[in-house]
Amino acid sequence: MTFEEALRELEATVQRLEEGGLTLEEAISLYERGVSLAQRCQEILNNAELQVQQLTLGSNQQQMGMFLAEAPEGFDLA
Repeated sequence: MTFEEALRELEATVQRLEEGGLTLEEAISLYERGVSLAQRCQEILNNAELQVQQLTLGSNQQQMGMFLAEAPEGFDLA
């Protein structure tokens, strides 16, 4: 399930719960589904954040490598 699919279903689940008129069993079942969907969305967001951090770190390391390669001879960063 994609993030967008999970989010749409979560929004629909919340709306259904807010509308009311459900039996206790229906409300509990929908609540459990909502929790599961929220966890799935969070998992996807966490993975996306990790990917962005890795890409940023890799880019920064590459830029630092280029900077060091272009530094004048005898230039000391320490």
